[in-house]
Amino acid sequence: MDDLVHFLRAGLDHDEVVAREAPPAPWRQAPTARHHSTASGRSEEAVFGVDAVRVATTGEGRQSLVAAKHFARHDPARVLAEIDAKWRMIRVAFEHAADVDAEFGDADDFERNGCKHTSTGDLPLLRLLALPYAAHPEYQAASRP
Repeated sequence: MDDLVHFLRAGLDHDEVVAREAPPAPWRQAPTARHHSTASGRSEEAVFGVDAVRVATTGEGRQSLVAAKHFARHDPARVLAEIDAKWRMIRVAFEHAADVDAEFGDADDFERNGCKHTSTGDLPLLRLLALPYAAHPEYQAASRP
């Protein structure tokens, strides 16, 4: 396996750990009011998890309302589902490359050993899946699609 696959695996694994450590889903924006009153008297947008546990507070105003909606929409269950979908896409890319290369019979061999004629860096899908991690210091610009 080459550096791009190792990099992508590390990013997805880290995202999964963080999602599993977060308060459980579903998350929702405050159901009865747009603002949550704090002890200081300020109004803030709040996002709540299971059992009304507050998982995020964003501040005041329209921008905070939008941020709270975004947080609620991207709860841990959604993040985990997206990670699973990405792993499935990677598997399809490996299966396709193994079929095209015809050196190995299945995607497991390709993922473990690579193929002589098809580098995982030559798989456009892997380059695209790595793009969200482009700000990471270990991201290699040569991986950019």
